[in-house]
Amino acid sequence: MTAVLFDFSGTLFRVESTESWLRGALDEAGVRLPEAEVVSVAKALEEAGALPGGAPPLRVPEELIEVWQIRDRSAELHRAAYTGLSRQVPLPDAALHDVLYDRHMAPAAWRPYPDAAEVLRELRERSVPVGVVSNIGWDPRPVFRAHGLDRWIDTYVLSYEHGVQKPDPALFAVACEALGADPRKTVMVGDDRRADGGAAVLGCRVHFVDHLPAAERPDALRPVLDLVD
Repeated sequence: MTAVLFDFSGTLFRVESTESWLRGALDEAGVRLPEAEVVSVAKALEEAGALPGGAPPLRVPEELIEVWQIRDRSAELHRAAYTGLSRQVPLPDAALHDVLYDRHMAPAAWRPYPDAAEVLRELRERSVPVGVVSNIGWDPRPVFRAHGLDRWIDTYVLSYEHGVQKPDPALFAVACEALGADPRKTVMVGDDRRADGGAAVLGCRVHFVDHLPAAERPDALRPVLDLVD
């Protein structure tokens, strides 16, 4: 294998907990809630699936089903889907739904997995090109830069920039072309069996990792180094 593609959320980075996300947004907005209410609202937001990169919704409201299915095709659809989910939970100020959405895009809301820097650095030392292929509605490049990982990424192929979302093989094809890589000699690393598994249509080898909190997944990326010549 001579090139590696990585998913973003749940693969190289993990978003903060729903409670931390809520607390950060409340602090930014200058809103104070009783502790018990913060905990209960965070639980409700998690069940609603309102945090991008967090737990999936227990149920998608009927009026959001269509936008939810194509949420990663544009920035507008992504915001509409996730603010729509958060609005299922009453908040003291309606403006908080947009504050919450904006908060999840902040570099401080994300933490790289413990072995991410080591694996990316080793791939660069072996002259193996690396791409990020993500279903997303915003630009994660500032997150990579803030955490010092951007220097090891050769290309970003983001669904909202192309109007196509995984598992459509077209997104993986764009990444392989950008890297000058043969898909049959490329590894796709991701946490979503359906979405990331779409790379197999092109002949890519797919390596799956579990979408766990960063502290609970210290070395799931390291096996990728064994797949690369």
